[in-house]
Amino acid sequence: MKKSFISILLILSFYSCTRNKVPEGILDEDKMVSMLIDIHLAEGLVATFPIHYDSSRALYPLFEKEVFAKHQIPDSVFINSLAYYMRDAKMMDRIYARTIDSLHVVEKSGDQ
Repeated sequence: MKKSFISILLILSFYSCTRNKVPEGILDEDKMVSMLIDIHLAEGLVATFPIHYDSSRALYPLFEKEVFAKHQIPDSVFINSLAYYMRDAKMMDRIYARTIDSLHVVEKSGDQ
């Protein structure tokens, strides 16, 4: 009985360790948060331009490319990473909570 309990405990601990690892080709959480911050800042910047919505929709991809270039990440890696994190609501909630907190800090530092 004791051996089976220890075996189950070892299997569960191994499973939990491998589950937390991010697969190859997926951005880690810190990099994902950093990317999301810059993407939302780019969206906000484009939204402040005094142009029509259609024009801003054409302009935004240029800003988005700059974000990918800044982080040296292809857009496909970002899209795959976003899809990966969206499969786990708790993880995505944590990532967006960090993103929003960081955006609040940026907003407050710009107010001063």
